[in-house]
Amino acid sequence: MPDRSPARPRTALRRAAGTAGTVAAIGTATLAYASLYEVRAFTLRRVRIPVLPAGAQPVRVLHISDLHLTPYQQAKQRWVSRLAGLEPDLVINTGDNLAHPEAVPYVAACLGRLLDVPGVFVWGSNDYHAPRPKNPLRYLTDRGHQPQPREPDLPWEDLRQVYLDSGWVDLTEARTRLTIAGTEIEFRGTNDAHLNLDRYSQVAGPAAPDTGVAIGVTHAPYRRVLDAMTADGLGLIVAGHTHGGQVCLPGYGALVSNCDLDPRQAKGLSTYRYDGKRSFLHVSAGLGTSPYAPVRFACRPEATLMTLVAR
Repeated sequence: MPDRSPARPRTALRRAAGTAGTVAAIGTATLAYASLYEVRAFTLRRVRIPVLPAGAQPVRVLHISDLHLTPYQQAKQRWVSRLAGLEPDLVINTGDNLAHPEAVPYVAACLGRLLDVPGVFVWGSNDYHAPRPKNPLRYLTDRGHQPQPREPDLPWEDLRQVYLDSGWVDLTEARTRLTIAGTEIEFRGTNDAHLNLDRYSQVAGPAAPDTGVAIGVTHAPYRRVLDAMTADGLGLIVAGHTHGGQVCLPGYGALVSNCDLDPRQAKGLSTYRYDGKRSFLHVSAGLGTSPYAPVRFACRPEATLMTLVAR
């Protein structure tokens, strides 16, 4: 019988080449899906949160976060403009609106009639600072990284004036009360914890006794902020920043939260516990990405309609 052993290495090489080709094809298809489809597959989430006093009317709250808007993102602008049709009672904006120095009028235009609704807002790092190219693997290898503050180079003050002129309330280290659908709601917020600009001590303390529900608003859900808000007895904390992990594993979820929050809480509604107390925590996966990393996988861009109901 002839010896055919020399053919075996060639067969193994062909199989390896075929496997490598398959892996490359899957990788290319995944990248195309993430960058061409899912990053624009805008989704409205709906959740019910039992935080209001007995007998209170439901309060419909639209949570918008992480627009990262540029003038040329027309599909996103059209989708956001249709959210006004939900007719929410309140809008909460948790920051990172801008990704371009000329984006302010586009943010105002796509929010449109939502600016006529009562609203509160805080700022994120990408309201102050324009995006820069980064190694995306850094989010996996350096999970505790926090950027150093630098001089703002985006027109956040112009956007702030748009919001203030519309009657929205800036919660940057501030507290306010609004009567929404017959319920007295107290709000408090912080500046961006990702830039170490948060000063929660300036707004700390229990809510007034006649408050129906107290809500904390912050951009980046770092535990030091969540701990303090929970300790003060806030019923609901609202945040963004995480992008929901942005690139997730199907059936597993987020690998990172881009802060010290457990990745399992990187998006959606969960319960946050600290020192024997608990608050509801809602983290939005947001509507955008950095222009230098325009991909999402198993983590669609989103806004959330939160319906607050009686406890």
